[in-house]
Amino acid sequence: MGGPSGLHRVTASKARHTIMTAANGYRFGSIWRPALGFGQRQARLAASGSALACALLVTASAEAQTPPPVDLTRQGAMAQPTAQPTTSPRATSSVPAFAPPSDTVGTTVAPSVPLAVAVPPPHWSLADAQALLTQIQTIGREGLFVRDYQPASLADAIKAGEGPALDATATQAFTWIAEDLRDGRTPMDARVQWFVVDPDAEAHPIRPLLEGALASHDIAGAFASLEPTTPDYAELRDALAQARTPAEAALIRVNMDRWRWLGRDLGLIHLEVNVPEQILRLAVRDKIITTYRAIVGKPGRTATPQLSATVQNVVFNPTWTVPQSIVKGEGLGAKLLASPASAARQNYKVTKTESGMVIVVQQPGKGNALGVMKLDMPNPHAIYIHDTPNHALFNLTSRALSHGCIRAERADELGMTMAMLGADISKEQGVEYTHSGKYTKVAMTQTFPVYITYFTIARDVNGLMRNFADLYGRDAPVLASFAAPRQPHTGQRVSKEAVVKLDNPL
Repeated sequence: MGGPSGLHRVTASKARHTIMTAANGYRFGSIWRPALGFGQRQARLAASGSALACALLVTASAEAQTPPPVDLTRQGAMAQPTAQPTTSPRATSSVPAFAPPSDTVGTTVAPSVPLAVAVPPPHWSLADAQALLTQIQTIGREGLFVRDYQPASLADAIKAGEGPALDATATQAFTWIAEDLRDGRTPMDARVQWFVVDPDAEAHPIRPLLEGALASHDIAGAFASLEPTTPDYAELRDALAQARTPAEAALIRVNMDRWRWLGRDLGLIHLEVNVPEQILRLAVRDKIITTYRAIVGKPGRTATPQLSATVQNVVFNPTWTVPQSIVKGEGLGAKLLASPASAARQNYKVTKTESGMVIVVQQPGKGNALGVMKLDMPNPHAIYIHDTPNHALFNLTSRALSHGCIRAERADELGMTMAMLGADISKEQGVEYTHSGKYTKVAMTQTFPVYITYFTIARDVNGLMRNFADLYGRDAPVLASFAAPRQPHTGQRVSKEAVVKLDNPL
């Protein structure tokens, strides 16, 4: 094929600009104060020609002061096409002619929670108990409900004076509030298709928090330490104070609670897809660096679930192993075996195994269902982010069109950006891989979390709070749970719904 096109060079430049914007986000963030001036670091970056030099430099500095991002899922590796090394040690480009579907996919594993051991409640002073009562009486500002924490019982215990009864009553109320602020009030059976394991139960256990709060006499500070750190949560809290109707306030509470379902630390750099908004964001320290329009799953069986995963590879010019639901269920395999010429025209390679299974793999090309880029992010749902040959769909207002996977606008730019950030490839390498037309898998040496979320009130691409259509009707179960008495927290960490493998990007 000819040299890189002007379009690919422009796309690579945009990816490079995104990298620099991310670096600026680090530079001017509150977590990093460099010894060198930014101009000096820019000069070093330009001299080195490394797309990741600045990002790695600031990441190392930030990580020296803050804990590393928490990987919310521990997932096994998905079957990947066999590939041979190219001139880049990070990239593989052998096109897999035979790629049988695998049921050995990653599974979301909830971290084990130690069994609770009965421990006597700590001693509460009257001053600390009164401070707790004040927190309960004002907990509505956090989108929670005063009634849940039995303020009258605590007030009676305070009147009776210090002792075992006050200790037990105050400890129970503190624990309930802390659990709801940390993990969310919504019971798991009201979180439809929720498959994100929140690590905060391990990161912020209640008993040490309680003991620290009593030792420092800072009940308010203990609760504040559990609140989500994302700017969206703070803006939702402000919006709740200004809500004009009970219905508006109720929806704001729902979306505040959804932030509590996630971990407080979403990662230094992360991708987030908000399904109702149909937008994908690249964020650095919760600051949105760039956005991409997204196509999400159609309502019904192919609705996109909420999950977290990790980008492990960027695949340029991917192949697509056609699901057996199409190969066998729709008879595609038999048709292509009967007409090799038709298979060749459609860029399919067809193989029949000894067991009789027909494997159909669409080779890289303009018509490939995955387009020119795919982000490998192993998860049991077989959900990934990829390109599409039909870019006109991104002009639609409603883009709930897929079988569950996420199609991303400007996917080539997204892929180059992630590969520059995570594998230290150069802009020129990104152009080469994209333009080659050859299957090339770039392994991430620094992985990034991806969150597929569901917020019906959130900041839009301009940073303004907006309402988004409830595509899958997932607000109603949460609202119903809020109208009911608070349920005790259990060890359940994700939805008990069956995992549906949604591996058809069409």
